[in-house]
Amino acid sequence: MKPALTALFCGTLFGLGLAVSGMVDPAKVQGFLDIAGHWDPSLAGVMAGAIPVAALFYRLAARRDRSLSGTALPAPPSPRIDRRLIIGSLIFGLGWGAAGMCPGPALAAWLVDGRALFFVAAMAAGMAVQRRFFAG
Repeated sequence: MKPALTALFCGTLFGLGLAVSGMVDPAKVQGFLDIAGHWDPSLAGVMAGAIPVAALFYRLAARRDRSLSGTALPAPPSPRIDRRLIIGSLIFGLGWGAAGMCPGPALAAWLVDGRALFFVAAMAAGMAVQRRFFAG
C-alpha cells in the first residue's frame, strides 16, 4: 500500500475511533478534566484501550528501520526531559483544558463542529509560530 493511502486509512480509523468513543465532544473531554466537579472517567477507558495497542505497535516498529510501505522510519525522539518539553507540555495542557479539545479529536470534528474549526486554525497558527521562532 502506498504511504499516502496508508496514512489515509490510519487517520480514518483513528478518527472513527474518536467519534465512536465520543471523544470529539469537548464537553466529554472537559468532563474528564473536571476532577473536582462531575468527573467523567470515560476518557480514561478510551486511553486504557488505546495505550496497549499503541505500545505494541511502537515496540514492533522499534525493531524495524523501514515501515511496512517501505519508507524509512524516523529516529525515536530523545527521552531527555528539558525546559522546552515541560513548557510545551504546560501550554498544550492549558489549551486542551481551556478548549476541551486536543489535536486528534479536533481534526476529527472540525467538519461538524465550528468550535473545532477555530481550534484547528489556532493550533495551525501555534505550529507555524513554533516552526518560525523556536524550531531547534
